[in-house]
Amino acid sequence: MGAGHSHSHASAGMQNRKRLLITLCLGLSVLVVQAIGAVASGSLALLADTVHVFADVFGVFLALVAITLAARPTKQRRTFGLYRLEILATVANGLLLLGLSVFILVEAYERWFDPKPIDAPVMLLAAVFGLVANCIGVWLLRRGAKDSLAVRGAYLEVMSDALGSVGVIAAAIVLMTTGWEQVDSLVSLAIALFIIPRTLLLLRDAFSILMESAPTGVDLDEIRAHMAKVPGVVAIHDLHVWTITSGMPSLSAHVTIEPNPFVDGSGERVLDELKDCLHDCFEIGHTTFQLESVEHSAQEDVQHP
Repeated sequence: MGAGHSHSHASAGMQNRKRLLITLCLGLSVLVVQAIGAVASGSLALLADTVHVFADVFGVFLALVAITLAARPTKQRRTFGLYRLEILATVANGLLLLGLSVFILVEAYERWFDPKPIDAPVMLLAAVFGLVANCIGVWLLRRGAKDSLAVRGAYLEVMSDALGSVGVIAAAIVLMTTGWEQVDSLVSLAIALFIIPRTLLLLRDAFSILMESAPTGVDLDEIRAHMAKVPGVVAIHDLHVWTITSGMPSLSAHVTIEPNPFVDGSGERVLDELKDCLHDCFEIGHTTFQLESVEHSAQEDVQHP
């Protein structure tokens, strides 16, 4: 038997490390300003947005830690390094967001029936600052969000927080013009309901990676058909496709070829063509193949029906 390997361990998250760091600093500034504004104004909507900013900052911090650790040399027994830390950080951040969203919902319900006095001008100033900072963060992370789950998580949080700031600004304007205090609870409720479904989708993607499911959009039958077109390939079995971390899909397969790859040297050519096929057509850079002759494959079928 023979095996072929191609390795491409460039983490999509690591490529966006600098942007995440800048976004973290922006988030910290928003956290401080809005926390002070929430206390000074008494606004639940601003407090809800501040809690969300805290989750954003914590999520970006987790992503940075995970991405940095994943890029460091690790012990030999960790054959894939620490790349999965990025996904674990995404899960932890998603669960935190869900918990905070429930807290916001409960507080909004209580405030609806028992509204508190609110200083609308202070609320407005803090929310405007948050909107500007979060818009910068969205712009910084928009590209990396396509490739990395950790970056996507931070992007969704910052984007939803920017929209939350818009809601707080609107609530402040309504308060200043009409004096309707329940609008503060209404905006708080909207912020929480905006966070929850997106967080659930993020958790779904993260758990899919942890369960080593095939990446979204990958059709195993289509991959098998492309591999079968390589000259010399007779059959493909034990085909597995999974994701190590976001942006790093992997594939392994047993490939039966003829004539005998160990007699005429055709195995190297088949390996090169298989790797090129998967890289060019499916953007799968990490591949492992076990080449088998027709005779060996037949023996394997007898041993493993």
